[in-house]
Amino acid sequence: MQTKLSSLFIFLLGLTLTQTVGGTHPQNDFALAQTPPKPEPQIIVQPGEIRALPGKLDNIPVFNSNSPEWIKTEGILLSTFPANGKKTPTAHLNFPFQGRFDLFAHHYTHTPKDLQTLYLGVIVNNPGKKPVTVEVLQAASYLMQDAPFVTLPPYLENNDGKVYSGPGARAVADVLRGVRQADFPAKLVIPPGQSRMLLNHAIPLRNLERPVNGRSSFLRLRSSDKVYAASLAMFAKKNADGSDRAPTLAEWQALLNNGNFAGPRDKTPTPPNATSGALIYGRVAGVSQGSQWQATLTDNPKATTLTIPQAGKGISYPIVTLRGGRMGTEQNQTAKMLVRYPDTAYEAHGNYGVEYKLSLPLRNNTNQTQKVSVTLETPLKEDKLSQGGVRFRKPSLDFPFFRGTVRLRYFDDQGQEKIRYVHLWHRTGQILEPLVQFTMPPSTGRNVQLDVIYPPDSTPPQLLTVRTL
Repeated sequence: MQTKLSSLFIFLLGLTLTQTVGGTHPQNDFALAQTPPKPEPQIIVQPGEIRALPGKLDNIPVFNSNSPEWIKTEGILLSTFPANGKKTPTAHLNFPFQGRFDLFAHHYTHTPKDLQTLYLGVIVNNPGKKPVTVEVLQAASYLMQDAPFVTLPPYLENNDGKVYSGPGARAVADVLRGVRQADFPAKLVIPPGQSRMLLNHAIPLRNLERPVNGRSSFLRLRSSDKVYAASLAMFAKKNADGSDRAPTLAEWQALLNNGNFAGPRDKTPTPPNATSGALIYGRVAGVSQGSQWQATLTDNPKATTLTIPQAGKGISYPIVTLRGGRMGTEQNQTAKMLVRYPDTAYEAHGNYGVEYKLSLPLRNNTNQTQKVSVTLETPLKEDKLSQGGVRFRKPSLDFPFFRGTVRLRYFDDQGQEKIRYVHLWHRTGQILEPLVQFTMPPSTGRNVQLDVIYPPDSTPPQLLTVRTL
């Protein structure tokens, strides 16, 4: 994740900048003179308490391939293989997986020579002397052309899974539902000393309105013994008739053994101990630690309920806080890197693919009926709260900072259990209607469960806020 939007991403989103050049025309000058100035944006400080999120990330390792995000030259994206026998030893991080692990790969390309199809491959190797079974628990992979970035309303019910904005958000929403796409096997059996392809998927560029495309893949896996994995980028090979074909296992293996890093390389991140200059997070390429953050939000560690705030007040818990965006909590939730390349991110900034499972056992301890709301919101990003509370903006900044699907579980005011999938599309600093709202009689409780796999192409942090209206 970069601190500034790259020119390529501006191109991707189709933004244009118009500028007057050359001479002027008196009629245009008059029109400009009559245009009233835009009103100054209104900053709204939301009162309430900000609490650090209880709990912590688990220890499940995540194969995290997101650098370079934009690929122009084929090569190695991320390899956890041993370096021995490899032409580029520094491209191999020597990290075996065993048991539960996740795999996240998120890459784009644009305008390659002759609009060649780019393939993304994930190769998995069994270094042992017995067969290894890799179970594919859930898996989804989408092209940008299949899940384009589109502007949507802040809330859309998404129980059928047909609402999305971007390939990463669509992939992790499928996994949240427990989906394994049909082109992924339930199990991958790897003979001793051999490799198999877990992913060999195309990113086509021809016949698109703009030659820009990408692929986002997210898999939850379980291996019966040690395996190594690598993500690789290779342009399509040619059939005898000139048509494109997917690379073979042998061709992927040759690239792994003899290839160099894919390029161009992303911006070098700011070291953790730096105290000046622009903060560049960099993009992630390595193994991060933590697949899930599970927490019950209560008044204190010994309590079993969360007392609703006073009328007109709120209690907020940030999610995906990071260096430079801790929202006054001093808490950095970012997953640590177990292994990484020196020119890539020091932490898994953004926690893409991390599932937050948050339970709110709400309790109305007053002697009056209260209206209570729960909202996942995106205030203006801050590290320390400069005005004593989180800040929103009217009008909001016209760029989405969160686009993805959350799952809600609760009992409504009629006592009916609700399980809702809701797609959120939030601009920066946008003031939102509640995600869910209900009435709590005196001395009653209501449990709300919110689950979200943090979607790629979103920008943290967000706040989970409980308000008494």
